[in-house]
Amino acid sequence: MKKLAALLLAGAMAFSLAACGGGDSKSGSDEGNKAASGTEDGGGAEDGAKDQESGKPYKAAFLVNGNLGDKSFYDSANEGLTRLKEDLGADVFDFKVEEMGGDPADEANWEPTLLDYCDTGEYDVIIIGTWQMYDALNTAYEMYPDQKFIFFDEPFDFEAAGNPDNIFNMMFKQNEVSYLVGAGAALMTTSEEIEGIDPSNSIIGFLGGMDGVLINDFLVGYIQGAKDVNPDIQVAVAYVGDYIDSAKGKDLSLAQFQNGADVSFNVAGNAGLGLIEAASESKKYAFGVDSDQAALLPDYAASIPSSALKNIGNALYLAIQEDMEGTLKYGTMQSYGFAEGGVGLVLDSHYEEVLPESIRTKLAELQKSIENGDIVVKSAYEMTTEEVAEVVNSVKIQ
Repeated sequence: MKKLAALLLAGAMAFSLAACGGGDSKSGSDEGNKAASGTEDGGGAEDGAKDQESGKPYKAAFLVNGNLGDKSFYDSANEGLTRLKEDLGADVFDFKVEEMGGDPADEANWEPTLLDYCDTGEYDVIIIGTWQMYDALNTAYEMYPDQKFIFFDEPFDFEAAGNPDNIFNMMFKQNEVSYLVGAGAALMTTSEEIEGIDPSNSIIGFLGGMDGVLINDFLVGYIQGAKDVNPDIQVAVAYVGDYIDSAKGKDLSLAQFQNGADVSFNVAGNAGLGLIEAASESKKYAFGVDSDQAALLPDYAASIPSSALKNIGNALYLAIQEDMEGTLKYGTMQSYGFAEGGVGLVLDSHYEEVLPESIRTKLAELQKSIENGDIVVKSAYEMTTEEVAEVVNSVKIQ
């Protein structure tokens, strides 16, 4: 694990353009830099434009309930903000990142930190995300009705909260891109063209951070895609219990590979980096998540066919631009999928080297079918806990 830890420390400095953002996006959708968002005026959305007229830069605060350097989720968001600052200039847009830590001991400080930032009145928008910040946001939006918030990756119940007009809720259709990953993993595990694959069985793996609706949204899409291309597929599912314990993630992943899985899917943040190391040591494969993990971890790239991108950086880039123009639609939720350029697979020369043309062609066809509505991917957000369990049990290893 020491080698991987060293890569994590160096990666943020060495890697200048994450695939989930950048002008030369490697996302599977041509719309990768065009994530859609609302176009109507929202409550208080003219403040950014007024700041520009007064000569003050628009300022954002990004509060991370964890740490940068995860090579996936938070780094993607930070990349989009960094790119916006570079494109517009610090005299027009600036931002601050507050890394609040992701250990259990840090959690008690998350809400006070958010309230402290609100209390300054310095920031045109405060950006937070994940279900773990939901309660803190519920407190903050009422205490500071003039403070604007962008809340991502967890649905906000506007109706239950009395329809506040200072929150823009940003969601991603991770189930859609996970469908392609599941299909790709299922096609890989029976392929005779890929080194290290045992085509005699149909076993793939999935490593989630925590057993909750967000991770299970990835999971149900993954299983649906796998079953659609191979009805006999079996899926070994494991949850780390957090998003930071890479050693536990590695142990769980090694067990999957030892029990016959050729390919697994990392949806566990920093903990999922253990899966990538386990795949490398086992000469097996692991799909990355949220950012181009093959590019971010070049020493492990041979084991990463592609990564499922959640283009948080792109979406933040465009949402803040709209807020600066006074057109961001506060008080609503916007969901970003393939059609909106919000998700995609990394499709580059490395992807072409690892996966045979037959698999790549099939995945491209499946993506088009999702985009045009011929394939409707299930979502854990529209399922009961029992229904999710039924899906998982349908592919349980016998």
